[in-house]
Amino acid sequence: MVDAIVLAGSSNDGPLKDCSSARYEALIPVGSKIMVEYVVEALLQARGIRRVLVVGPAADLTPVLAGERVSVVESAGGIIENIEVGLKHLAGERRVLLVTSDIPMLTPQAVENFLELCGDMSGDLYYPIISKEEVETKYPSTRRTYVTLKEGVFTGGNMFLLNPDIYHKCLENGQKIISLRKKPLSLCRLLGVGFVIKFLLRSLTLAEAERKVCQLLGMIKGVVVVSKYPEVGVDIDKPKDLELACKAMGVPLRPENIAERTC
Repeated sequence: MVDAIVLAGSSNDGPLKDCSSARYEALIPVGSKIMVEYVVEALLQARGIRRVLVVGPAADLTPVLAGERVSVVESAGGIIENIEVGLKHLAGERRVLLVTSDIPMLTPQAVENFLELCGDMSGDLYYPIISKEEVETKYPSTRRTYVTLKEGVFTGGNMFLLNPDIYHKCLENGQKIISLRKKPLSLCRLLGVGFVIKFLLRSLTLAEAERKVCQLLGMIKGVVVVSKYPEVGVDIDKPKDLELACKAMGVPLRPENIAERTC
């Protein structure tokens, strides 16, 4: 059993601000609930999850989410700062699941599958990727950022299984990787010229990428796993994503989410 941290502190100051006046993306309504509620519910229903800690606007989230297995703490800034807040509140845990709040289509089955793929959890960091084929088969209208490897074309997921003990060890380089996660070429430059060449030739293997990232983060034991659940990777960061989520989940697109048809 592991505890989960849901990162819900991102301000609604990007493309989604045209769809909702909510101060935080986690508070944007999706049907009758706010976005983060769906993520928390999926985690609570998944086997293997003990407790859920939500890091975000506590005054807004506590009345909606707090319960026997859910607690809310105030966010402290960006994603890195909020991860640190969550880990401090879960001090002593051997492994912690980090999940973003912008994947409302997440299902308990997707969470359980990811934890199963992590096996004995002896690694320091587990990260899911999903094939383009899997994503587009289930959500043909979605547009994601993909990376072509020798084994296929993949997009990254929005959850990690983390050993808290290695967090500070790889924080500096981890920030660089997170900031470049949707810029494949820039990420390859950070990893080295050889990676750029192999990436351009589409001959970079999953194992090679995994080894290099582990070195960059400070010789940690990192593991990339291939998930068959697109819900892990299809996040909501622009108006069309919100429309897609509402349609896929069978919930109405609320009037406030429809701004000058940019949604």
